[in-house]
Amino acid sequence: RRSGQYTMNHENSKKTPDGAPFDRSGSQDSLDELSMDDYWKELENIHETRGNNHEEQEALVVKEPDEGELEEEWLKEAGLSNLFGETGDSLESMVFLSTLTRTQKAAVEKRVETVTQTMRKKNKQYQIPDVRDIFRLQSDSKGKVCDGSEPSAVRTFENKNETQVEAKGPKFSLGTDDQTSALEDTRLSETAINLEISFSEQAANLKDSSVGKMCKGGGDDTLLPNFKLPKDKTGTTKIGDLAPQDMKKVYSLALIELTALYDILGTEFKQQKAAKIKTKDSGLFGVPLAVLLEQDQKKVPGTKTPLIFRKLISQIEEATLETEGLLRIPGVAARVKSLCQELEAKFYEGTFNWENVKQHDAASLLKLFIRELPQPLLTVEYLKAFQDVQNLPTKKQQLQALNLLVLLLPEANRDTLKVLLEFLQRVIDHRDKNKMTLKNVAMVMAPNLFTFHGFGSKSVEQSEFVMAAGTANVMRFMIQYQKLLWTIPKFIVNQVRKQNTESQKKEKKDKAMKKLLKKMAYDREKHEKQDKTPNDADVPQGVIRVQAPHLSKVSMAIQLTEELKAADIVARFLSQKSGNVQTLNREEVFLYEIGGNIGERCLDDDTYMKDLYQLNPNAEWVVKPRNS
Repeated sequence: RRSGQYTMNHENSKKTPDGAPFDRSGSQDSLDELSMDDYWKELENIHETRGNNHEEQEALVVKEPDEGELEEEWLKEAGLSNLFGETGDSLESMVFLSTLTRTQKAAVEKRVETVTQTMRKKNKQYQIPDVRDIFRLQSDSKGKVCDGSEPSAVRTFENKNETQVEAKGPKFSLGTDDQTSALEDTRLSETAINLEISFSEQAANLKDSSVGKMCKGGGDDTLLPNFKLPKDKTGTTKIGDLAPQDMKKVYSLALIELTALYDILGTEFKQQKAAKIKTKDSGLFGVPLAVLLEQDQKKVPGTKTPLIFRKLISQIEEATLETEGLLRIPGVAARVKSLCQELEAKFYEGTFNWENVKQHDAASLLKLFIRELPQPLLTVEYLKAFQDVQNLPTKKQQLQALNLLVLLLPEANRDTLKVLLEFLQRVIDHRDKNKMTLKNVAMVMAPNLFTFHGFGSKSVEQSEFVMAAGTANVMRFMIQYQKLLWTIPKFIVNQVRKQNTESQKKEKKDKAMKKLLKKMAYDREKHEKQDKTPNDADVPQGVIRVQAPHLSKVSMAIQLTEELKAADIVARFLSQKSGNVQTLNREEVFLYEIGGNIGERCLDDDTYMKDLYQLNPNAEWVVKPRNS
């Protein structure tokens, strides 16, 4: 392996230009063959560790799905299973479909057609809809489908007027802006990440243009671009900012968008499925994340990542991150095994003596914890999709795909991955002393995340050879761009807003709902009349009423100006606090956008309030602590 026996069928293995001698110090971020030593050494350490471990877990086996099963599962994950006779609100699915972009619709149509053909072969009893009928059902009383085209044209999705969904009130850009604007955006900046236009739409537009050929990301892969997010006046939305009901919509949209992106770029996207295996229901190592968190939350309510995982990281950091070879140099195998057994017995009792744990042993235990998870941290479903990111044409598209994949991870996996990546960045920040550059850390950590315990050793051996540099490159991307990866693209947030608006319209048409809303409105009006004070009179145009139930000044009328930001409103409230109210630090308190076309959204400090108000005029505004 070290003498160059492996070959890569992608472009991650690089040669120095013009036959120039290889300069290790001048290409710290390159993934050439000579730099793969750390990867293979780490792999050897992993195999040695597994060889010494006699308590082998049951191997995790990936099931090969039957014809159509994969697509049926995909539609279920996307929240569209009720299109095929399963229980659920088909009206809700129609609302959902009405907010999709052109490329997203094409991805759904492709899966629906496959499932339809499979069902006809299997002679399923319930009625099988025609894919054309599914999208035609979205037509309104005027005979138009959701995207503005005539029903007869719905199959092709080629109507150029699909760029905007018309509605009364605020307009939402759903990511299908015209081709020229997408190309202009590309020409303006190769490093600016456009979150307003659907990634798959951007890819489709570039694919049909000469610019697409100019931006291919193959070629020189030695340095990572300095990707940046342009400022969004309505505020950047991070994972954790939205309410659970909206995050559920984000998941469905991210799955469809990722599939559409892979379809456009000609990369196969298949969710893997693991056969059920027997797992431990207690302990530390080899225990499912969900089980670990359940037992940890009994000790520390609200904890989002395993206690042992956090403790191992803090143990490594306490000894200083300047240690040369940190994470790369393994601990003593016999000692690590002994510590592992002792931790299992004493960690939760609080009797384990951490003073005897050497730093390299703690680092080995941390990597062991990740590897021994019964299912990989990146999940069985999406591990292959994470690996396949390396095959996408440009670095920007690779980053976009990773962004969507992070949105698809279960919350526990995502939170744990975030803590890990933040720790790895802190290690890299001390690279001048510990000699662990981004490249070195990626090389060492990739085998721990991408070759996990018991995935069938044969397939692991085969994939190790081909995937080595590719997975290290994906690892490098995840560390370098972690802040970008935890951002929810604006076009997806806008699609959620559109879904909420359309759902509210549909609900209002229902007579029973109308009656209920009327009664609620009457009760609310009666209640407000009783409680209204002169200060709570109707808010004039251009002014918002902000509530702050946790602060001494519980309500304030705020005049909107072009430059007013969310941080300014929070600062005004905090300056009014009195001694009677619990003291809150500035970093604990945020302004929230609640209701209207969003469930609940925590605003970043740089949100321009007038712009956001225009996007969601019916929202309520509340200042409160993050975890309240």
